[in-house]
Amino acid sequence: MARNAPQPLVGKVALVTGGAKRLGRAAALALAEAGADVTITFLESAKEAKKTAREIERTGAQALAIPCDVTDIKSVRSAIAAVVREFNQLDILINNAGRYETVAFDQVSIEQWDSIFATTVRGPFLVSKEALPDLRKREGRIINLGSLGGLRPWLTHAHYCSSKAALHMLTRVMAKALAPEIAVNCVAPGMIDLGGVSAAGFMKRMAKQTPMRRNGTAADVAAAIKFFATAPSFITGQVITVDGGLGL
Repeated sequence: MARNAPQPLVGKVALVTGGAKRLGRAAALALAEAGADVTITFLESAKEAKKTAREIERTGAQALAIPCDVTDIKSVRSAIAAVVREFNQLDILINNAGRYETVAFDQVSIEQWDSIFATTVRGPFLVSKEALPDLRKREGRIINLGSLGGLRPWLTHAHYCSSKAALHMLTRVMAKALAPEIAVNCVAPGMIDLGGVSAAGFMKRMAKQTPMRRNGTAADVAAAIKFFATAPSFITGQVITVDGGLGL
């Protein structure tokens, strides 16, 4: 598909961690349609990453798909180096890679707790830190993917909610620490319906509880990410919920 919409990100290069599928894929495509060349990272979803890269290229953008474990510093350094080697710059970092897990509080293992925090908090910290020199050169943007669960306590998601709350605070700290060169913000999705059959009943119930009377879509989240990617740098340190009013 050729580009035919306004392209405020022409000449920009974006990196989306965990961009092979789901919300990461939606974000990558939205940025590409806005004019950016996009690199996506993947851990185990090589097949999906190749497909998403082809979809990015169909918008007219350049695409790169590279493996990366965001919890491993060597892997992160290699990924950042690959982006800069390919495009000679980095303007926008989307820290999307994450994990979601439903476990009763008294059943959460130490390994599960540490694993969630490693991906959700350590990952964005490592990737952002390694990308700093290149983002500073371009007066770039960092956008973290938080969650309504980082703002509201979910009974069977103690480790997930706690990690997302930590990411929200990391966003605010980074916004102060990296100003004025880099703006840092966070998008916190609520109930996003990605079409999973097993969750259909749950999503239907949640839609009834949501003031907007529907669940969110990947396009809703991608639009918020695109907003922060194109907004004035004076907007920084914000956590915006994309939840149809569910958290009110």
